[in-house]
Amino acid sequence: MHPAYSVIFFTVVSGAGYGLLFVFALGVVLGLTPDEPWLGRAAIVCALTAAGIGGGASFFHLGHPERAWRALSQWRSSWLSREAVLALGGIPVALALAATLEVAAVGHASHVAAIIAGAVAAATVLATSKIYATLRAIRQWHNPWVTPGYLALSLMSGALGYRCLVAVWRHDVPGLSGLCLASIAAAAAVKFFYWRSIDGGAAISTAESATGLGGFGQVRLLDPPHTSANFLLSEMGYRVARKHARRLRAVVLAGGFAVPAIFTVAAGIATGGTAAALSAAAFAAALSGLMSERWLFFAEAKHTVTLYYGASHA
Repeated sequence: MHPAYSVIFFTVVSGAGYGLLFVFALGVVLGLTPDEPWLGRAAIVCALTAAGIGGGASFFHLGHPERAWRALSQWRSSWLSREAVLALGGIPVALALAATLEVAAVGHASHVAAIIAGAVAAATVLATSKIYATLRAIRQWHNPWVTPGYLALSLMSGALGYRCLVAVWRHDVPGLSGLCLASIAAAAAVKFFYWRSIDGGAAISTAESATGLGGFGQVRLLDPPHTSANFLLSEMGYRVARKHARRLRAVVLAGGFAVPAIFTVAAGIATGGTAAALSAAAFAAALSGLMSERWLFFAEAKHTVTLYYGASHA
């Protein structure tokens, strides 16, 4: 598939935003957040801003942005519609959590709001992943590792983002550095198994099965369906060389996982402004690596329609 930069930016940035909201909400439920309401409010504002910026970027991929509101009406059958409904529904929940952070009279209201906000954040990322994981025509997306990958990468980027905010406020959250390292390890493992799965998985369709002519022998293309470039070739038939894919995978593993882990460990040892700078570097490196990861996610996907344009399998 042709990598759309607006969608790449959307899924990475909004995923980090929802991951940040989930991690902060988890801290509220477990009682591990610093006694500093404005830190919590900053985390919520950053989460909603990232989700909003990411969602706004997705409009650039629409042919008719003015019709985007119609997506909200198809939530019974469309994961894209469910994602939009959850994204909008998460805003008032997150704002309610921010409002209850220091209001003693509401008792456990902040815990209730945190549980709902965390659940909505996780559900939104889940819905995003299902948009791709349910497409049977693309083997690389209709894969059991896609949804765990989206969730793990969102948790990783969110934890690193929250670690950065905590360091800037010169606070400490017990277990946060450990959560960052654990989420990095989990995300790297899920990504590794995803790559191994799509490299070793059998093709779900071939030219013989697509045309129904397999009983007559091997099928090959005599003439292309079109004599010039078209939408299907540009969007569905994107190709990335195997050697380039391997190099980009190495970049993702090093820049997106190894470097953030090293910076996170160093930030845990350092103090003051140095710790904040190292935490910010870890977060920036993770986002940069995730951009490359998401580009590969689209570039390595092959739609079965390419079988009618000369591809032997998909």
